[in-house]
Amino acid sequence: MLRRKFFKTTGLAALAASFNPFRLMAENPEINKPRLLKPPRLREGATIALIAPCSPASEEKLAKGIANLTQFGFKILEGNSLRANNGYLAGSDTARLADLHWAFQNPEIEAVWCIRGGYGATRLLADIDYDLIRKNPKPLIGYSDVTALHLAIHQRTGLVTFHGPVAASDYPEDTLKHFRSILMQLVVPYEITPPTEVTEMTLPEYQPFVITPGQASGPLTGGNLALLSSLAGTAFAPVFKKKIVFIEDVGEQPYRLDRMLTQLLQATDLAQAAGIALGVFNDCQPKPDSPSFSLPDALRDRLGGLGIPVVYGIPFGHVTHQATFPYGIEAKLDADKMSLTVLEAAVV
Repeated sequence: MLRRKFFKTTGLAALAASFNPFRLMAENPEINKPRLLKPPRLREGATIALIAPCSPASEEKLAKGIANLTQFGFKILEGNSLRANNGYLAGSDTARLADLHWAFQNPEIEAVWCIRGGYGATRLLADIDYDLIRKNPKPLIGYSDVTALHLAIHQRTGLVTFHGPVAASDYPEDTLKHFRSILMQLVVPYEITPPTEVTEMTLPEYQPFVITPGQASGPLTGGNLALLSSLAGTAFAPVFKKKIVFIEDVGEQPYRLDRMLTQLLQATDLAQAAGIALGVFNDCQPKPDSPSFSLPDALRDRLGGLGIPVVYGIPFGHVTHQATFPYGIEAKLDADKMSLTVLEAAVV
């Protein structure tokens, strides 16, 4: 009786009546998630939208990106803010968002390629017109800060997007082969293993190693570790459970990698992933004479006790030799063989 009176006089009765536990469930992106939406295959001579949704590109990077896409035989349409500079952003949020929407809405454009990463993509996520993108499916390509766009767009639309080189990246033979096999040639299954005959393989960060042996399969998700950790707790955080999660970063000391991985382990379901493929963590060695775990020991410490396959050194990240990974597509991770195999076509 007193309990009912308390609820009535405080107004909590109305609040309790309106509370629906299924409303919380609906906020889980895996509940009522959209069906997988594969974009059209990227064809020779396609028209590409070149955009800068994150940081501004230097004149050198702009020239390199345009030269790359032209050399590949693509036609280029530039976003209005491609050459803009607004502090550490390539134009205002409004301008960069307008370029993203234009790129998907314009029927002449067949793929959307980011000139670079940097910072700024997370600022756009709440205002993206996801219905527009769903109605105009086409490949979105990039990595680093572009991770945020991949995760949000795939989560809200089901569209398969592509974690791969930005337009201003280097394109050695293996990087170009990976890209074409996934986006243009529909090579299935397509196995990706660490390169063996490249100069960089002598560097410590390129040396592959197994953290936990085994094999696992599941849809692909992941990206840059800093972005994955910054999205934890937001409406755009990915679900890792039963998925093959690929993770990379650059320029972070081992203790910072530890901190971000700890955040993911505490704030997300990363521990329930099917398997984890770690890329090349470029420039992530500890500073000389500082007390620190080594890079391998830090990764083993955080990820070695999960009871799932984990391997380091799959070719992707802030490196010259990198594979292209399609979000949401089934893949197999074989930690023993240090390989990741894309099991189905990512485009139609």
